Amino acid sequence: MLKIENLTKVYSSGKRAVDGLSLEVAAGDIYGFIGRNGAGKTTTLKAVAGIHDFEGEIWVDGKSVRDEPVACKAVTAYIPDQPDVYGFMKGGKFLNFVADMYGVPLAERRERIDDYAARFELTGALSSQVSTYSHGMRQKLVLISALIHKPKLLLLDEPFVGLDPTAAFKLKEIMREMTAGGGAIFFSTHVLDVAQKLCNKVAIIRDGRLVLQGAIDDVVGSKSLEDVFFDVN
Repeated sequence: MLKIENLTKVYSSGKRAVDGLSLEVAAGDIYGFIGRNGAGKTTTLKAVAGIHDFEGEIWVDGKSVRDEPVACKAVTAYIPDQPDVYGFMKGGKFLNFVADMYGVPLAERRERIDDYAARFELTGALSSQVSTYSHGMRQKLVLISALIHKPKLLLLDEPFVGLDPTAAFKLKEIMREMTAGGGAIFFSTHVLDVAQKLCNKVAIIRDGRLVLQGAIDDVVGSKSLEDVFFDVN
């Protein structure tokens, strides 16, 4: 579902944020991406999402992010670490705006909006302006907007930050449902115990380079993911 080959990103300042990174995320994977602040996680996710230019190659569902960006974005959803949403819009209006961009039929969008809003306990807030939402409510709204077109690849940057325990549980439930249906998830996180329990694969990045990757059981062995992380950092 996602193949990254020799990804390199050098900013205009000369900073090499990602250096020769290669990995693959298969259909059915919940793939955790772990590293310290500034290690290159967000830069990598933005390159996959088509936000950053880059050196190397990235394919989503067999299509080149560089050569076929619209086709790649049509099957991808990206949620940044800060849930910035148009504050002047009402929540329901924003979700319909996103559904329009992806061409989601009216009946399907209504069903999905109703389902996800109920699961995230946001139904009553959809008639209110986003400017009145708390950070956690905005995070839930952005999550629903990302799921509304049933993406094949979901990119998440620190998705559990700002979510209450119930919403975090619901998100993990949805992530498992999505991958059980053949989708794939690639997400960064600092919550190592969650990554160990949720992910079937994991990669650890340090200073823009991958230092460890593979199936979670192979990476962790008899240790905890926290122990492994600090061993290589």
